[in-house]
Amino acid sequence: MTRVEARQGASLDWRVEFRNTALESQYRRSMRMHDALQIRRTLWIVATLFLLFIPADYSLLGSGTTFTALTLMRCLVAISCLTFVRVITKRPVQAHRPLLLNLVYFITLNSLLLSILLHPGHTGLHISSLMAASLTIYLLVPNRLGRILFWNAYLNLGFLLITWLWKPMDPGMLKASLLILAFTNLMGWMTFSRLNQLQRKQFALLMDERSTNRQLQTEINERQLLESQLRQMASTDPLTGIPNRRHFFELAEREFSRAQREGTPLAICMVDIDRFKVLNDRHGHAVGDLVLSAVASCCASVLRDTDIIGRYGGEEFVIALPQADLATAEPIAERLRQKVHALDLPMIDGETRLSVTVGISQVLPQETALEMALQRADAALYAGKARSRNCVIIASETSAATNAET
Repeated sequence: MTRVEARQGASLDWRVEFRNTALESQYRRSMRMHDALQIRRTLWIVATLFLLFIPADYSLLGSGTTFTALTLMRCLVAISCLTFVRVITKRPVQAHRPLLLNLVYFITLNSLLLSILLHPGHTGLHISSLMAASLTIYLLVPNRLGRILFWNAYLNLGFLLITWLWKPMDPGMLKASLLILAFTNLMGWMTFSRLNQLQRKQFALLMDERSTNRQLQTEINERQLLESQLRQMASTDPLTGIPNRRHFFELAEREFSRAQREGTPLAICMVDIDRFKVLNDRHGHAVGDLVLSAVASCCASVLRDTDIIGRYGGEEFVIALPQADLATAEPIAERLRQKVHALDLPMIDGETRLSVTVGISQVLPQETALEMALQRADAALYAGKARSRNCVIIASETSAATNAET
């Protein structure tokens, strides 16, 4: 929801409700618990006040038929209020259901009107009770404006009917009473409208803020996903799915530094697919790509979790074996060679078997760069290529052979 849409959806009608019915329903659901609590408190107060009037009635009327009738009416109001309190305590949703609340209104307002008819109190007392009842309807009992206006009209018309038929008032007093009641209703309506307008505007702003936050969170998630994808693309070889050369060296340099610092062994393996150029020329680049992916998967499958593999370039792969000396690295390289040789790829001739040549070296304690061990492993690799291919050559063997020839 954009801010323009939010402002349009947040416009209010004459009842001080959202014109957008979905937004109004959402607002009413959000206010359900608050309104239920407000109604419970108000009805407790009403029930208590009606019961407290019983001793006052007795002091004015004494025991008699009128007192008994007033007492029964006040007890009925208290019982109806407390019953509704019990209902909405168990089921707060009933706070927004009109039937029970309107029934409480009907009982309470009729009791109030009958008390005016039966009670000998001064007219000012009755006007005060009507004003209190009117303001309670407007401000203390959450309800919709149409019902509020109906019950206030019912209360005021009932008062007029009583003063016309049974308890006539001085014309001047009647006019003053009507003006007071009209002013009370006007102030109640204005206050109700102002409060509800502020509450709904605040709710609309909250919804707009939440919508904006959701959009921002979505954009943040999309950006984080994009950054993750970019990091993945920057560090992964797109063809084989293993680390590319740059990322491999980042990881391998860390292991090299740790090995030199802690004095632990670190072995380097250079792996080259034999006769890959011939295979690529014969079967095409698509098959060549599949072969590269298959060999990369074979390499990864024989390695430990701590080992690091990367695509060095072309048909060459490079492997770093932390905590591994030459005696540990050679069996790993041999398993790799055997697994590649056992590959059965339907896209190439059945007579053609894939093979790799592996050159192994170990980082020496006095070396200051990983490149030295890589060069020895590369030299061992090319010695294996020159010898017979499909073999594992250790750099020390190459050095020994070179020294012997010398």
